[in-house]
Amino acid sequence: MTASTIVPVILSGGSGTRLWPMSRPERPKQFLPLTADETMLQLTLRRAVGDGFGAPVIVANAQHVDEVETQLAAVGVEAAAIILEPAGRNTAPAIALAALAAPDPEAALLVMPSDHVIADIPAFHAAIAAALPLVNDGWLVTFGIEPDAPETGYGWIQTGEAIAPGVHRVARFVEKPPLDRAEAMLAAGGHAWNGGIFLFRADIYLGELAAHAPAMLNAVQDSMRAARHEGIRLFPDAAAFAASPADSIDYAVMEKAERVAVVPVAMGWNDLGSWDALHAISEVDATGNAHGGAVIAVDTSDCLVRSDGVRIAMVGVSDLIVVASGNDVLIMPRGRSQEIKKLIEAMKKG
Repeated sequence: MTASTIVPVILSGGSGTRLWPMSRPERPKQFLPLTADETMLQLTLRRAVGDGFGAPVIVANAQHVDEVETQLAAVGVEAAAIILEPAGRNTAPAIALAALAAPDPEAALLVMPSDHVIADIPAFHAAIAAALPLVNDGWLVTFGIEPDAPETGYGWIQTGEAIAPGVHRVARFVEKPPLDRAEAMLAAGGHAWNGGIFLFRADIYLGELAAHAPAMLNAVQDSMRAARHEGIRLFPDAAAFAASPADSIDYAVMEKAERVAVVPVAMGWNDLGSWDALHAISEVDATGNAHGGAVIAVDTSDCLVRSDGVRIAMVGVSDLIVVASGNDVLIMPRGRSQEIKKLIEAMKKG
């Protein structure tokens, strides 16, 4: 790293419905131990501790504050602030809250979702080190994930000319593409997935908001001026924050700013956006099964089976996802876990 202190900003406002029934709005996936003994939030915290990193700023849903503090304490991490959003307004206002709360306006903010997998931490740290000199010079940096499939569920980034070792200017951001477009970008090279991880100075980000989304900046500033403080808990004013437009950092800032760079990196990244994604990165037994909890499987292959309570018994089946949590059981063929949103909608109508 360098002598510059990086402030981790962890975005923990998601509702996590894609991993229902274990992940629910009251306890979404970032608070669950899905890939290890520790939760997704705790693993995210561990990625940015030690030399070069300051105390993290957590931006979370107000209803999760006790859970956040419990999980921080369990891994011995003290936050600089826990900012509790009174309403969801997408990532651009959430990051603005953190930028305004940063201990130093010139601090480099490492913005990370709280529910992603990064298997190769040294590769991640090397990418951060490559980006930091440009960040200190006022660039906004995003980390592009080296693609290994024609993924249609992610946005893509076209990399432009190299501007430092391992760092490229962003040529353009590409919306989630249809399959033929994704296949073409993968074959062409020079493209990366947009993983939603960023590094930039707090003051530079706020300056870009002032230029490109002034109504958002004004609303967030008003909410912070009228914020209530309880120790490290910070409650932005609800009425002021509600006046902010809802927008992602990609739309509000990254696609409009001039000095935007990307560091392509292969670091074992996964956004864990579905049960199929979890099966893909899980250790499996000799018959391709990944089991968690009380599971008995006979003559069963290539299944993801998890329970946090009741015992699941299976005989003579293959290629299934079976998840039991509380009073709910999910059963679906592997490959269709993106359709959980149909289930959630059906249950709402229920």
